[in-house]
This record gives sequence, structure tokens and C-alpha cells, in this order.
Amino acid sequence: MKLCEGRIAVVTGAGRGLGRAHALMLATHGAKVVVNDMGGSADGRGDDQTPAEEVVQTIKAMGGEAVVDTSDVSDWKGSKAMIDKAVETFGGLDILVNNAGILRDRMMINMSEEDWDAVIKVHLKGTFAPAHHAGNYWRQQSKAGKPVDARIINTTSHSGLFCNIGQANYAAAKAGIASFSIVAARELQRYGVTVNAIAPRATTRMTEGLREWTPEQLERRDPEWIAALVTWLCSPEASKVSGKVFEAWGYGYAVAESWQHGPMTQASKNPAELGASIEEIIRFSRKNAGIDRDTWLDV
Repeated sequence: MKLCEGRIAVVTGAGRGLGRAHALMLATHGAKVVVNDMGGSADGRGDDQTPAEEVVQTIKAMGGEAVVDTSDVSDWKGSKAMIDKAVETFGGLDILVNNAGILRDRMMINMSEEDWDAVIKVHLKGTFAPAHHAGNYWRQQSKAGKPVDARIINTTSHSGLFCNIGQANYAAAKAGIASFSIVAARELQRYGVTVNAIAPRATTRMTEGLREWTPEQLERRDPEWIAALVTWLCSPEASKVSGKVFEAWGYGYAVAESWQHGPMTQASKNPAELGASIEEIIRFSRKNAGIDRDTWLDV
């Protein structure tokens, strides 16, 4: 059964890794795909249209429909042009998968302004700008009385949710994407749009060399495990699922729970009175969750 038959999708960063898996899986399930990728290196430098072209050729060889787009998703006009290409080429838009990203890992005190700005721009603005333009398209369709059953899938990270050291720029951007996704879900539901986010664990060029994996671990980190969840979330079957953040890999899928209200004490305008009460609520609060499910950290 093809879950996304006839649906029109834009996938950013679709030339390699997770984005490529998303594009191919969506096409396998009947979607027409705008394959967006500038073809830069893992740290965002350079450009090469070849990866996007290869994905499009693969989709066409499968009997599907796809087109290359090399817009910069973090550029306001470029991201609008990408959304417009879907509408002009295929006649509409049903799905936006925001996947494009780069890495420039440094300890915070060694991180340059350029390292910070580049990662924040690609991830955070590169999620907001396409979502903004897609959201406006769907709002116009809804106001014109046309049925809308649309999807935005954003890409957060375990680093953003659980705060991996050495990735202050990346974690800040990815945490922002998680919160942005929930806000966008609440704002766009009136127009027939669902918004969810995924925190994937997969072996791609951005994670190569981080550690040695066993053959089983490599299999469980295959991007197709994540692409399957994304494709289902993009389908009509998922019309009631919105505002969720999913952890995803071959070992399973989980709903990542957002910030929760913790222990509370009375307020005071006198800071000298606060010590004992603040220490008490800290004692009864949960420790910060680590990236591993059974890990809890003091800081």
C-alpha cells in the first residue's frame, strides 16, 4: 500500500543521508518530490548539485516524479522559491520535511562567532523560513475553501533535547526547532496542517567517525528506520498526530516529553530567605535526562 499516493513533498537536505532516505521513501509511497540540496560539505561549505540530481534520477528510475532544487533554505527568498517550485511544477504542496543541516562542533569557549551563526542559520532559520512560506500557502488554500491535509516534519536532535557537550550551537538550534514545532502545530492546526519533529539516530556523513559500531548497531542506525516514521507522519493516516517530538531509530520510536512543571516553593522579595527553599525544591526535582534513556545527570 502506498501511503502518500499523489501527495507533493519538499524535502530539504535531500541529497544525502537522512534527507535522501526521506525523499526515496516518500517517492516509493507515491509522493512527487522536490529534492532540495545545495550539496555543501558537512560543515556547510561549498556546493554541488550532483547529490540532488542523483536522488532525482533514482526516483525517476523507480517510475516516480521528482525535481532538483538548490535553494538556500536559510535564505528568505530562496526558501520561498523552493516552495513555489513545488506548486509550479506539481500543482500544489502537501508535505514539507525540514532536514537540511550542518555541523561545526566546538567546545563553547573555543567556538567562533562564525561557527555559531552558521549553524543557527542553517538549522533554525532554515526550518522557520520554509515553514513560514509553506504555512502561508496552506493558509491561502484554506481561506479559498480548498481542502488542506498538510504536514510539516522538522528535524530536532537528541543533542538539542538532552544537551550534548561540544555542540552548544547545534544543541541550541535543535532545541529551538523542537519548541518551534510545537508552537507551529498550535498555530497551523486551524488550516489543516500538522507539525511534528523527529530526533533521529542514524549513521550519516555527519555522524561518521564518532565511534565504532557493531554490525547490528549499524543496521539499527540505517536512515530507512527514520524515513519510515517520517513517511507515515506525512500520510493521511497521521492527520490527528501533531505537536509531537519523536525519538527515532532502528531500536524503536518514542515520544519525547517536553519540559514539565516541577516542584515549587513560595516566592520572596528577600534573596536572603531563598536558600533553604530553593535547595529543597532542587532536592525533589528530577535530574536532567541524558542522551541514553537510563542516564540522569546532575548538570
